[in-house]
Amino acid sequence: MSESERITIYAAEESPFPHRVFVALEEAKLPYDIIWIDLCDKPDWYTENVYPTAKVPYLVYGGPKLHPGQSPSPDLPQLGESMVILEFLADTFPKAQLLPSSPFLRAKARLFYKAVEEIFVPALIEVAYKKGPGETLYKALEHIQSLLPPTGFAVGDWSIADAAFWPVYLQAFVLLELKPPTLAPGSEEVLETLQNSPRFARLRTYVEENMTRPSATKRWNTETVKAKMARRLEFVFSGAQKK
Repeated sequence: MSESERITIYAAEESPFPHRVFVALEEAKLPYDIIWIDLCDKPDWYTENVYPTAKVPYLVYGGPKLHPGQSPSPDLPQLGESMVILEFLADTFPKAQLLPSSPFLRAKARLFYKAVEEIFVPALIEVAYKKGPGETLYKALEHIQSLLPPTGFAVGDWSIADAAFWPVYLQAFVLLELKPPTLAPGSEEVLETLQNSPRFARLRTYVEENMTRPSATKRWNTETVKAKMARRLEFVFSGAQKK
């Protein structure tokens, strides 16, 4: 890997957002380095030397191999926010076809992942962390489902629109199973509905098709994500109780 092409991703396994980037990188067959960040004990160097918000993912493009604690050169392209990173990868590596070549289908892809960001993600936060009703999640997922074609991926062929959705969708199942104290009673019913109701049959088929791709399973392991998310929830809520 040349220094001009090196890609470094700062990430955490329990967050769905770095997984969006991993999937795109795998689909594009691009080599990359990972520096793992412990979200329960964020290192000072990450905030001070790399990314002041201390969120993940964070991408550094180019330069020498980085190690934990090192500061990437300020002259290098650096980006936070998973959707911004996905668009950067699609534009930087057009031959990877992370977005369709058709302007119309590219626009449709953007509409899809805009709906994921503006409708589904807030709904999941509302239900998982603010005791919102399950119907909030249902309505958001029905909207996402309505944007899907009868078969295939979000805009026909696979694209970063698909990478935007399924890691967050699977994270919803992890949270419903872990039952944080900010989750309203009735999570078992919500899980049952998402897993078995005809109401979401198309959505389930769509996610299953995503998960047959090698890019999906290269980094995502549900049991690992669940174990690390359980640790994170325990850390967050034990700290809240002490205050």
